[in-house]
Amino acid sequence: MLSYRHIYHAGNFADVFKHVVLVQLLRALARKDAPFCVLDTHAGIGRYDLGADEAQKNREFTNGVSRLLGCADMPEAVNDYLALVRAENADADTLTYYPGSPCLIRALLRPQDRLVLSELHKADHAQLKQLFAGDTQVAVHLQDAYQGLKAFLPPKEKRGLVLIDPPYERKDEYERVVVGLQMAHARWPTGVYAIWYPIMSRSLAQRFHTLVEATGIRKILRAELCVEDDTDR
Repeated sequence: MLSYRHIYHAGNFADVFKHVVLVQLLRALARKDAPFCVLDTHAGIGRYDLGADEAQKNREFTNGVSRLLGCADMPEAVNDYLALVRAENADADTLTYYPGSPCLIRALLRPQDRLVLSELHKADHAQLKQLFAGDTQVAVHLQDAYQGLKAFLPPKEKRGLVLIDPPYERKDEYERVVVGLQMAHARWPTGVYAIWYPIMSRSLAQRFHTLVEATGIRKILRAELCVEDDTDR
């Protein structure tokens, strides 16, 4: 059952952290002229209307991206991300739309690069398809994320990024992510893999870290942001 809707959480602190990191990964890939491919396994609808009833229900963006837009003297990486957010809005000082990962990635593609989007929810896929209609650099697929890792990897490009950010509705999602990562890395060892995960408890997060380390992948960077006590509850 596909019940998760990201629009309820669009632009919250977790989105901000994830997308700041995502932008910097893409900037790093663009330092070389060779083309790269990006696979977004849980693409969602691509762009979120923050005036929609769903986004207004909890207004999570007010403690996320909205707080940063009013701040001065931000780190360069944050300003880089915020510039892309502002570019999605007609008025740079008014936040109407929040760009999801697909829009942020598309904004940083060069003519030689490609984006592959995978989304299993039919309604979300339809919106995503419409958003990128006619864009020859973006392919949108109605596809299970983990099946997509096998279907779309390896790409023809030697370099690139795979973004894996499931909603973690299933109790076994952490295990599924690790199995998918291990399979994907075996198929495309030259790719970069960015995995988002919630810290619902420190012990659960540590267990996930242990599972990732057990894959044998040597170069692993862990980056976390906690806005409240993360001790076990």
